[in-house]
Amino acid sequence: MKDIFDKPTAREKYERDYEKDSLAFSQWKQAFESALYDSIAIALPYAETGKFSPTAPKVYTYNFSLNPGERLQVSVDTDSVNPLVFIDLFRQEIDSVVTYEHIKSAEFNTKILQQEVNEPGIYKLLLQPEINSTSSFSLSVFKEPVYIFPVAGKGNASVQSFWGAVRDGGRRSHEGIDIFATRGTPVVAVTEGRVSSTANKGLGGKQVWLRDGKRGQSLYYAHLDSIIATPGMRVSPGDTLGLVGNTGNAKTTAPHLHFGIYKGYRGAQNPLPYVFQTAKPEKIAPIAASDYLLSTGTANLRKGPSTKAEITTQVKPNDTLKFLGETTDWYHARLGEENFYIHKSLARPL
Repeated sequence: MKDIFDKPTAREKYERDYEKDSLAFSQWKQAFESALYDSIAIALPYAETGKFSPTAPKVYTYNFSLNPGERLQVSVDTDSVNPLVFIDLFRQEIDSVVTYEHIKSAEFNTKILQQEVNEPGIYKLLLQPEINSTSSFSLSVFKEPVYIFPVAGKGNASVQSFWGAVRDGGRRSHEGIDIFATRGTPVVAVTEGRVSSTANKGLGGKQVWLRDGKRGQSLYYAHLDSIIATPGMRVSPGDTLGLVGNTGNAKTTAPHLHFGIYKGYRGAQNPLPYVFQTAKPEKIAPIAASDYLLSTGTANLRKGPSTKAEITTQVKPNDTLKFLGETTDWYHARLGEENFYIHKSLARPL
């Protein structure tokens, strides 16, 4: 009954069973706390396969950037042993030192985490199996827009003028994005909401304002050729609000939709992350079959699976690394107390 009111996290529920097992519990908890200082950085979408091993407490950590309008999706698949896996999301805060604010934990005995982003910044994902876990795993991390695309049948390539672009010789900047399409292409509601107003005036010409009550923001559709929605109308994603045109101050440009987002005292927001269509990661076919890797030559160890990632140290031929996982071209490995990536051409499973 107490849990109904306290709402303990999945980690807190699990830790209750290990309060008397001081050695195993202290190692497991220390590994989690130390992982907050790991600086592994990845780009999304990201996929990894690997193996949880009881030989040492391990936490998988990943830093990546997110923006308002994006929804993070994390999932972990394990083999038939089905161990508990704890998934925690933090956001980086920088004052005099770097700290991390806890944002969300996956529910107990689940391996999925979803989080809509409200603040821009660097986020840290921590993935930790239960104590003494032995299991293969597959990790998928990607982001998706919280809205559907506002012009029917179009996508990212149709956005040809972006947030912040110079307007009127530098007297103002672009408070939205322009999506180009053939005149008469349907302009659609990107989310559930209510049409707060329609008009034919000013710079926007024929325009529709849609209120997103869930997020407390107003969506602006401008330069329409014609308006179909009516004030007060309740709409669902995909409902037609109007047709693409070039009314208002767009008379000398090709037909397009100006799409903007306004949020209370924050004013205009960059709409692109809210509608930018993103890919899901491709599954990784694992090739490593060992708990260890052997370097095949002098190799850079990097803080991300990219040749542009920071180099923190090097290994010599025949140095041994602890295997954590693998991506398409890189092994995720551990040397001493730090996690790194090494290119697959420079190491092989032992």
